[in-house]
Amino acid sequence: MEPIHALFAPFDVLLLPGWQNSGPAHWQSRWEALHGFARVQQHDWNQPLRGDWLIQLEEAVLVATRPVVLVAHSLGCIQTAAWAAHSQNTHRVCAALLVAPGDVEQPDLAPQLPTWQPIARQRLPFASLLVASRNDPYCSHARVLSLAQDWGCSVHDMGEAGHINADTGLGDWPQGLALLHNLLAPFPNTSTR
Repeated sequence: MEPIHALFAPFDVLLLPGWQNSGPAHWQSRWEALHGFARVQQHDWNQPLRGDWLIQLEEAVLVATRPVVLVAHSLGCIQTAAWAAHSQNTHRVCAALLVAPGDVEQPDLAPQLPTWQPIARQRLPFASLLVASRNDPYCSHARVLSLAQDWGCSVHDMGEAGHINADTGLGDWPQGLALLHNLLAPFPNTSTR
């Protein structure tokens, strides 16, 4: 099998953390350090404004020099859907790995994230895989499946994996990287030799 950096070399992989960002033990931060993926930075991670976050993603997509792959966690998944519903540059994205979307419409989250409702439910215009947990405190499993259906995502069921974050104890999460590789396999220059 090719080394990891060669597998993803044809792409600009953009990491989209969720609310409050991904800390150093989070798999997104580990992937950034290990594989050179680029984190889309936000002006305010703690009081996220949807419009601001969408502009940051739009700018990151526009400066990319290769086909873009989005790797989103939690609010980053909701950001991906909202961006795809409004951007004229979705053709620059070839795929998205969406991990543990946070349900910003549930009663205990909605008041804390007031600019994020309603969740965009349009079908995503690029290949996508949603990685789901059956006991995610931020989104019921039934709700995850409903989002996946609306977005046109395939679903990978992680079982009871919490919010699929640092608390889940995934470390570098090689299984997630394998899921990303499989998602990208249909695209040129990503097959194993």
